[in-house]
Amino acid sequence: MITRFITEVNTKFNPFSMRSRATRLFLSSLPPNARATGMQINTSLLPRTSTEAATLHVKFKDGKEMSLDGEKLGIKGIVEELDRHSRALQKQADLTDG
Repeated sequence: MITRFITEVNTKFNPFSMRSRATRLFLSSLPPNARATGMQINTSLLPRTSTEAATLHVKFKDGKEMSLDGEKLGIKGIVEELDRHSRALQKQADLTDG
């Protein structure tokens, strides 16, 4: 997963719910030095009895914001969507660097 272009990650989920599995896996797949490299990560945990759906909001360096539904997409779908936009940003960066 290309995380170089991600600037902010906001999540809200119930850690005990199976519906939140993709969101938990996404957070665990972020590199350990993500905060040190400038990525802002905000996590809100819902109570065990909460039935509210998990949310995942991601912001990129170019200003694009994505709101992803982990329950519908799964971890593979989340990574695929984020990598699609990150690859486009990588192409732009490669073209400008020459």
